[in-house]
Amino acid sequence: MVSRRVSYEISRQAQRLEGDPLPGARSGTSLFVWTLVLLAALGIGGELAACLLPRDQVLIAVGVGVAAVIGSLFLQARFRAEVGRLALAARALPDWDSDANQPVWSRELADAAEELRASSVRISQQLGRLKEERVQLEALLDSMQDAVVAVDSAGRIQWTNRAMQALVPNVYSRSAVRIGEALVHTVRDPEVLACMKKALESRAVCDTKVTSMAPGRIFEISASPMPGGGAVAVLHDITQMEQLERTQRDFVANVSHELRTPLTSISGYVETLLDNEQLSPISREFMETILKNASRMSRLTEDLLSLARVESRESQMHPAPVRADLLVRDAVAAMRGLVQDEDASLEIGETTAAEVMADQDAMLQVLGNLIENGIKYGRRRGATSSRVVVTARKVEGPGNAVEFSVEDFGQGIASEHLERIFERFYRVDKARSRESGGTGLGLAIARRMVEAQGGTIEAESELNSGSTFTVRLPAA
Repeated sequence: MVSRRVSYEISRQAQRLEGDPLPGARSGTSLFVWTLVLLAALGIGGELAACLLPRDQVLIAVGVGVAAVIGSLFLQARFRAEVGRLALAARALPDWDSDANQPVWSRELADAAEELRASSVRISQQLGRLKEERVQLEALLDSMQDAVVAVDSAGRIQWTNRAMQALVPNVYSRSAVRIGEALVHTVRDPEVLACMKKALESRAVCDTKVTSMAPGRIFEISASPMPGGGAVAVLHDITQMEQLERTQRDFVANVSHELRTPLTSISGYVETLLDNEQLSPISREFMETILKNASRMSRLTEDLLSLARVESRESQMHPAPVRADLLVRDAVAAMRGLVQDEDASLEIGETTAAEVMADQDAMLQVLGNLIENGIKYGRRRGATSSRVVVTARKVEGPGNAVEFSVEDFGQGIASEHLERIFERFYRVDKARSRESGGTGLGLAIARRMVEAQGGTIEAESELNSGSTFTVRLPAA
């Protein structure tokens, strides 16, 4: 009775568990079926022993127990062996080839083995895609003309492109840049190393210009921190651009210098002729036109020379502590003549006795240019005079600074012009600028002078509400 019941249960479980085998994982007999077989064998053996030896019940019980222990050890060993194979397969990922030497798994572990095989395939595909993307990235970096180098958080080189490989050997050695070596052992330029150090430690972008990376060449370096740690630097060769700009500056300076003497002579002779009271009205009108244009050309040459001096490396600013209110007063006093000629109103607003780090002569020229622009162009439509207010105030907080403001109350500047008014020769109203004798270089000169002192300049304006130009310099 028991034997028939056990046999029926074994066949029913076998039909349920022994279904279609999983693809990619060879499925063997279920451990559960083996357990049922063991129980059935023990049951049948116990009944046969009871029939054959009805008086030795103790011996029968001991025999059944020993058989049960042996069977359980067998099942345990089989299970451990399969788990061990799974562990080996997991450690071998993604290189585990389940198709090359495919073992037979028990039904309980076949699903896990199949999932492991599928994971191996997915990981291999992902690694293949990553490898392909890396190859594409390397090809892209190698095609760049700029030199690129990346380091880890310890400053060791992780990868470079061909431009960097070609740049460094020509300077230091005949060997290429070595991956894994400290950057300081390959690149000796202190500015490059300092910029990379800032990107690594401060996690901030560092932009600078280096001239000693290679003899006779100038580079712009931009070092940026990477999200996963480390930093990457891009070196852009600007040697030709610098040479072109230097040539342009020299040409402008030479031409302006050569024009200064003849223009001065023309103005002097014309002024002498105008002193002659016997000139006819037509001749006087011609002479005044000549003098007006000669004076405008003289101002243009002076502005070109000033701009060339500011942009050249030979011209150095000498910032020193100076009181902000004294700068404002001196700048206003220097413009009294223009105020009288233009019948304008020039006022001193809020000031501060705080000291600012500034080159006094350069700041007087900057404030003078801004005040002159306010007087000439800060007049409302239909008004006969303009009003300009000059202020200075100390800005508290991180990075203490002093702000100088020149405010007019004229027609204002349209928003589309604000981003370009500091460009050379840019005029908002060209006809009005020529009429007033403007050269279009005053604001460009002011910006370069302010930036050379470590400051900033900006403009705020609204149509029909006037304009405000603000210069910010570091406090002393």
